Amino acid sequence: MSRGRLLLIDGHSMAYRAFFALPAENFTTAQGQHTNAIYGFATMLISLLKDEKPTHVAVAFDVSRKTFRTDIFPEYKANRAKTPDEFRSQMSFLNELVTGFGIEQFAIDGYEADDLIATITKRAEKDGMEVLICTGDRDSFQLVTDKTTVLYPKRGVSEMARMTPDAVQEKYGMTPDQYPDFAALRGDPSDNLPSIPGVGEKTAAKWVVEYGSLEELISNVDKVAGKVGQALRDNIDSVIRNRELTQLVHDAPIDLDLTNLAWSGVVESNLTKLFEQLEFRTLKDRLKPILNVASADSKKIEVEEFTLFSPQIEGQVLTADEITSRIAAHTGEIAIAYEMKDLKLHRYAVAFSPDDVHLVHSSAMGEWAQDLAVKKIMHDAKELARHNLLDGVVFDTALAAYLVNPGVRAQGLSDLLERWGDGAKIDVSNPEQALITSAASLFKLRKSLDIEMSERGVLKLFTELELPIAQILAKMEHRGISVDRKGLEKLATFFEGEVARETKAAHLAAGHEFNVASPKQLQVVLFDELGLPKTKKIKTGFTTDAEALNWLFEKTKHPLLESLLRIRETKKLGTTVEGLIAEIAEDGRIHTHFAQTVAATGRLSSVGPNLQNIPVRTEEGRSIRNNFIAGTGYVGLLTADYSQIEMRIMAHLSNDAGLLAAFESGEDLHATVAGLVFGVKANEVDSEMRRQIKAMSYGLAYGLSSYGLALQMDISPTAAQDLMDRY
Repeated sequence: MSRGRLLLIDGHSMAYRAFFALPAENFTTAQGQHTNAIYGFATMLISLLKDEKPTHVAVAFDVSRKTFRTDIFPEYKANRAKTPDEFRSQMSFLNELVTGFGIEQFAIDGYEADDLIATITKRAEKDGMEVLICTGDRDSFQLVTDKTTVLYPKRGVSEMARMTPDAVQEKYGMTPDQYPDFAALRGDPSDNLPSIPGVGEKTAAKWVVEYGSLEELISNVDKVAGKVGQALRDNIDSVIRNRELTQLVHDAPIDLDLTNLAWSGVVESNLTKLFEQLEFRTLKDRLKPILNVASADSKKIEVEEFTLFSPQIEGQVLTADEITSRIAAHTGEIAIAYEMKDLKLHRYAVAFSPDDVHLVHSSAMGEWAQDLAVKKIMHDAKELARHNLLDGVVFDTALAAYLVNPGVRAQGLSDLLERWGDGAKIDVSNPEQALITSAASLFKLRKSLDIEMSERGVLKLFTELELPIAQILAKMEHRGISVDRKGLEKLATFFEGEVARETKAAHLAAGHEFNVASPKQLQVVLFDELGLPKTKKIKTGFTTDAEALNWLFEKTKHPLLESLLRIRETKKLGTTVEGLIAEIAEDGRIHTHFAQTVAATGRLSSVGPNLQNIPVRTEEGRSIRNNFIAGTGYVGLLTADYSQIEMRIMAHLSNDAGLLAAFESGEDLHATVAGLVFGVKANEVDSEMRRQIKAMSYGLAYGLSSYGLALQMDISPTAAQDLMDRY
């Protein structure tokens, strides 16, 4: 029987993860102190303490990058960028935070945090304890045993993978004991440990499994055949050094008494004071599940009181007319949760307070739904508004959560309750109960998110921009855009004919029929039969993706490649057209969804179908756009756009002389900038130069990499990087 459950946390590793998971600009105090790493670390601690229920806890921190490993290999971790000042400024608060949680912390000069964790782990295992290690360092997988599990972050610091012996075996095909041998062979760019040329994870794992250990592999190194065998022999010294550096220390000089790691709860007064200083107004509420840890029963009752709302509150399920009467007599805000079925409202719940909730088995809402005076709190109101006319929404938890954490994808009501609802759960197995719980929980979420938005300075953005825009988008989705069905069907037939014609041409160029859509058959024809230059090596042979075919065509001008590229281009256009036709509703319009809470940058995206991705670069692509028309009763379509809004913001923030001059001249901005980049006069800039610079300007504004830019511009990554440098 276990003598306790010890939770060990790699402080630097997890704080760094939190720092990069949460945008620094969204977590700043009024005095300018960045708090994203502290906030993320605190929420992680709360979740771990609540979910894992450890009896003992400790956090280990690094002291500096200079350790015994840098004595062995001075280049160890030398490739790492300087720690951001925004992170460094939070370290003292992190130490204070850990103390406030009532947790012991360790840091020893010359050792890394995972060495301290390894030492404590081995001592705890010897004493019969169960150990949980929370770290973002895969080297800790070597510590996994039947008694020790590594909690490895999958996304930020909110979602963890449980690395047990079986999990390590399943992922890497080896035991935890073999992992450091594998890591030594693979190398580690993040630690600046060199890899063996031509040897990746697959080969490294194969050697470890085949020989059982690195020691055995080295003993039999002359038997390893091929280029990789020679590469191993050439790099054997660096592999041996990698193995020494990867091994965690089990006897770091720690003054350790495991009884001192017993966790007796948070020091509430200290934490409250720290949270106030850092302006964490909602985290105080989220501490409730881990306060008074000795009284588990009282915690359970508290959560149950919040999460379990009976369908019989106030006595009955109401009809649509009855709920209308109740709303008419109510003067405060109401919370609404709804359920859709076949794109129509199926039923809904209305809450007048957290303990006064009613279920309505009807798709009908009264005039109150459009009444501005009836103030409504909802989650994702736009989805209902696009099908049922709705107004008077004063708070939308989906929009609020997006503004608080724009980089987080999991923003469903259940996810929000996990974060801001004291651990409340929605029972999805009982749809009626789920609706009632959802409606009741909106009051609590509204209060928490209001405070969070105030902390981050986005409340004005929420009330003055996002909420009104949601109403406009709902109306746009409801109205839809008219299309020429016959024109699209004609195009679909044309593209289908083009594919058939080019397929025949491809067969003729190859000398026989084959499946042009089969990569395997294509490899045989291109590389075996025609003997064309080999492309990039992949698992199944040589790649035949669009980039590879373009490269081959530029190199050989073979007619088969011309036909294959044409087939792919027309198939893609045909698929786009068929997708549009499938989305035409009975009213002859396409009703896309404008996703308001997806892109972290705040840009809208369009799905079902994506109307932002209709081709425009070719004549055939533009022919698809021509089938979007003004509907009956309208004389034409109006297009409106901001005048280079992102570029104006960039010019304002950077105060760049070139950009400012381009705007002040009143000339074509993109042509002016292109002239500067390409070293020509603005009137000598051609359409392709202008297109590339336009893509560059907006791409860089949104953090596009050279690889992403290359894909967008259809040029090589090297050419894209060169263009970026000149820009």
